[in-house]
Amino acid sequence: MVKIRLKRMGSKGAPSYRIVVADARSPRDGRIIENIGWYNPRTEPSTINVDQDRAKHWLSVGAQPTESVASLLKRAGVLPKFGQESAATAAAPAEATKQ
Repeated sequence: MVKIRLKRMGSKGAPSYRIVVADARSPRDGRIIENIGWYNPRTEPSTINVDQDRAKHWLSVGAQPTESVASLLKRAGVLPKFGQESAATAAAPAEATKQ
């Protein structure tokens, strides 16, 4: 299974994170498939930078975000947009069969 999760970067006591796509069996800071963004919780407000096209692609092919990444993707505006698009396309065929 493929997961979208955080990879810890930065020095001791000053973390920053990369948002990565990785195999669920690989270690937290181990081998990744693709880097799709970064998150810095130490700035005020915290900084989130996500490649929305790549995040949508990985979500569409079945990658599962962790709870923390799902929260970050919602704050970045990726998950609501992705959910609305998939709900709209799922509702269209259902309406067509009713007519």
